Parts: sequence; C-alpha cells; structure tokens
Amino acid sequence: MSDDLIPVYSKDDSKDYLKILKSLNEIPFPVGKKLLADFLTGSYSNKSITKNDLFDLHNFNSLRYEREEVMNLIKKLIAQGLIDVSGTRKNKFWKVLSITRKGQQELQEPSLYKNKIKNKLGFDISEVSEEDRRKFSEMESLLDKYNDDQKKAIISDSDKILCIAGAGSGKTTVLTKRIEFLVKYRGIDPKEILAITFTRKAREEMMKRLRGMKINTNVETFNSFCEKTLRKNEREIYGEKKDIESYKDKIQMFRATLEELNIEIENAIDKYFSYKQKEYNDNERLFKMLMKDCFFILEYFKRQGQDFYDFSKDCYEDSAEMIYKICKKLKENRERKGMRSFNDQIIDAIHFFKKGNAPKFEHVLVDEYQDVNSMQVEILNLLKPKNLFCVGDPRQSIFGWRGSDINYILNFQKKHNAEVISLEKNYRSNSYLVKLMNFCIKDLGLPDLESSFRGDRLIDLKEFDDEVGEFEFVAEKIKETNVRNEKIFVLARTNRQLKELAILMDKYGIPYVIRSDENDSLRKGRVALSTIHSIKGMEAELVFVIGCNNKNFPCKASDHPVIDMVKREDYDNEAEEKRLFYVAISRAKRQLYMTYSGEATYFINQNMKDML
Repeated sequence: MSDDLIPVYSKDDSKDYLKILKSLNEIPFPVGKKLLADFLTGSYSNKSITKNDLFDLHNFNSLRYEREEVMNLIKKLIAQGLIDVSGTRKNKFWKVLSITRKGQQELQEPSLYKNKIKNKLGFDISEVSEEDRRKFSEMESLLDKYNDDQKKAIISDSDKILCIAGAGSGKTTVLTKRIEFLVKYRGIDPKEILAITFTRKAREEMMKRLRGMKINTNVETFNSFCEKTLRKNEREIYGEKKDIESYKDKIQMFRATLEELNIEIENAIDKYFSYKQKEYNDNERLFKMLMKDCFFILEYFKRQGQDFYDFSKDCYEDSAEMIYKICKKLKENRERKGMRSFNDQIIDAIHFFKKGNAPKFEHVLVDEYQDVNSMQVEILNLLKPKNLFCVGDPRQSIFGWRGSDINYILNFQKKHNAEVISLEKNYRSNSYLVKLMNFCIKDLGLPDLESSFRGDRLIDLKEFDDEVGEFEFVAEKIKETNVRNEKIFVLARTNRQLKELAILMDKYGIPYVIRSDENDSLRKGRVALSTIHSIKGMEAELVFVIGCNNKNFPCKASDHPVIDMVKREDYDNEAEEKRLFYVAISRAKRQLYMTYSGEATYFINQNMKDML
C-alpha cells in the first residue's frame, strides 16, 4: 500500500464528543467515568471490558486521546447537560452515567461543534515602527504617560482600527485620549465625533474624563443615541408621542396578564423556581425575577429577528408550557398598549436610518466592542462612518446568552480591512496573577498579557467538604486580613450562592453589599458580594472566587431558567463560561483565593495548578 493511501487520523474534539454519547447508547449496562474513558481509549487492562466483551463494540478504541483528555471531554458533556450522573439502587455512592434527552437530541441534530470559534489566531497585529516612534516624540506632551501600543492606538492614521485591549490595559483611557487627539491635534469638530458605550455608568465616566480635557462631544449608549434620534423625529416616525415602557408599566402589565390567564402568582413562582431559590428569596423578589425572565424571552426573539413561536415544545423545563402561555399573552397585551421597549428603540432607529435618515459623523468610536449584537452592528453599518475605532477584548466576551456575538470582534479586521493594535500591558494585577490569567485563556489564541509590576505570589486554590466550609473560610479570611472591606470582592457564579453567603456574613458581623443584576452599587466600608457578570470592568486588592467546581464552571443551574428555554445555538456556551471564569480571576490586583467543594472545575488547568 502506498503512503498516500494510509488513512491519517486527525484529532477533532469538535465532533468526537458524539462518539462519547454513542458509546453510552451502545454499552449494554450503566458505566462510570473511568470505564467509559477506558472503553473509548481501548484499554484492555480494565477487567469489565474483557469480561463483557466490550472490545467487540463499534466505538471501542474510537478516540485517540490521552485518558485524561477523554475524562475532561466527559466532564464537559456532563456540565452541558448531555450526560447525567446518578447513584445506583444498590449503592448511591457509586456514580454511573446515562445519556439525557438533551444528549439524545444532540445525536439526532448535532449542534455543539458548529459553535466552536473558528477564528483563533486570526488577527494580523500591527507592530510599532520607527516612524511611529518618531511621531510619538513629536507629540510628547500628549503621549508621555503612555506605553508604545497605547500611543499607537491614540494617534494612528488608519481609518478603521480595532484596539484589542486586555484586562487592565487602560482601554477607556486610550479611547478618550484618542478623542482629545482628534479634536486638539487633528482639528476635528467635536460635533463630528460620536463615542458609543454600553452602560449609563460607562457613558458618565467617559463624559467626565472628556470634560476634564475641555471637550464637549457626543457620548452615548446605543440606546440613548437611538432614543435621541427617535425623539427628534417623533412625528415623522410614529405620528404621535410614544413612550418607553417603565418598570412600573411592566409590573402592572405582568400582573394583569397573570390574572387574565387565571394563574396565581404563588403557583407560578412555585412551579418556576428551584427549591434553593425559594429558600433564599421572598415572594416579592421571586415575582420580579419571574417577570424579568418573561420579558427577557420577548426581547430575545426581537433581538434575534425571529417570529415568536412555541419554544416549550423543544424544552425540557417542567415550567416551559406555563412560561410560553404567559409570554404569548404578555406579547399580545404589550402590542395592544403600543409600548416600546429598549430593543424597540434600536429596531425603530434601524428602520428610520434605512430610509436614508442616518446622521453623519466623521469619526465613530465604540467601547466594549466584544459585547455587540447584530442590531447594534447594523446601526454602525447604517451610520457608515469614514473612520471607525473599536475597542474590545475577546477574552472578556461574556454576554452571548443575551444576544452578543463574539464573532463580530473576531471578524472585524477581515470585514473592514482594519489595522489591529493590541494593548498587552496589564496595569491592574501583579505578574503572578497575569501569568495565571494567560494560562486560563491560552486556547483563545490571543497574545499573552504582560504585567507592569511583580508583586507576591498570593494565589491559592482551596478544597472544602461543602459550601458551608467554603463560606466560613471566606468570612474568617476577611476578618483577619488587613485589606479594607471596600477593596475586597467575593465573586460567585449565581445569585443563590450570594444569598447563602450573606447569611454567614451577617453572623460574622461583616458589612457587605450584594451587587447583582438589580443592584450595581458599591459602598465604602463594605465587602462586595457579586455575580461575575455584574463586576466586569472593576477591580479589587483581594478577590475570592467561590464555587470553582464543575457545577458552576461551566454553570449547570441558572438563576434564570428561561435562558435554557429558548433555543440558542448561535454561541459556544462552554467557551463563554471559561471567559467568565477569566473575568473573575482577572479582577484581582494583589491576592486571589479560589475555593470549591466537590470536583474542581476543569477550567483550572494543570499549568494554573502548577502556579499555586
């Protein structure tokens, strides 16, 4: 046989996970993780394989991986709900695996492999040239405080620029400084500049910095920009005044909807939420969470540009049928009242701009570009700015569950033929923490970050028998540390963990504030207990990341079950969960504790463990 006819095996875990699921269907009795891994890697040393002639089965020895790699793949499928782990009737401590309904559906219609990011290492990063350095020296009064990559981003002459700004690399500083450069050194009229960010708080911070530079320009969120345009052209667009629905409007409409459907609030809460959620939240809070989740579904369909359909037929949640009925009636009532949501602001602005009414700006600058969704990108496309400067970090793209798409930042250079400048100097965390962060997100294929100072190796991973042990450790460490309370974060994957931790903090007399989706405040003299999504962009001297196990990273149970009710095959959930873990550990400036009970998350890889 000639060499070119010899089949070559190509390792491809994007589809090989299907062989694991097929094996669970093929093996005629329940198996544990170790036996399944031995079966897939063709290990004859396992007596169960030889005793039961499992080597004759089709998927025996079907994966050419190291055994540890296969074990990690199995853990990932468990975390994603495709494989279930349960005790046996004879021995509840002996855990066996079984394929779930979701796993069977995945075998019929594979979708996970389609979501893997295919654009790794896709950036051609611009280097600092001698010509750049000559320009830097000419503008020393403007640039003397900044490193060379920051200087290049501030003064580059390219019309399309993507600035990949790693954690703690000064992205907002660079963006506002570039506006100062455009106005004071290029003579651009501030009215010809539009800066867009995502939150009101980020907008206020940017405006404050620009006021300090004596610059008055257009700084907006996507929603405030669209709303100003709609208000200015209200008669032409709507023919009448049309308000955005308030929080009070939502509450009234939701209560009325439940009454129309003869659904008791208490029954809806009981059916929708888990036992743990009901234990640590009162009915008023649970009602508001349920309301928010139902509106989330309506907005999800809007953002996706999809017609509303009966999502409950494709869902395994027991409450899915009830939620669908509520959402269907809620949608009808909302349309009848003619109220607008925040997504309607953008949708209506898009329709208006498509008629040739888009305002003109010579320069558009966008912050947090890794978080854009399809509607926001369409707004930018319709503005057609000659100069587009976008800042973002693919490592911190964590909002795919609500419509953001990491591929917009990954594909930016190719789409716009843009210059890509990478900010790799981290000014937040010490060298050991930065090294840990780099190991965590290595497979994304972006350049490693560099630390600006050494510091001490104050990183620890602690195992406990249960969550109570974790929480007690956290409380005791906070009591004994010299770090001030307001410089301490305790980060969790879910609100449920924060509620349980808060009870213990009260017991220890530790002042705290819970920072979650409905509360974004920080207070002097108080430790911040926060979900990771809510703390993005912030930093603390001492950070605890609790619950670092395979139940929470990637997360198996959400505070918001609706997230699993609508079909979301347009992003890679596991990769986003790893980026979320990266965001958590990258908040720490000096000291980091990661705690867990059960089995540690596989996001903490061997290189990270070697640093501890």
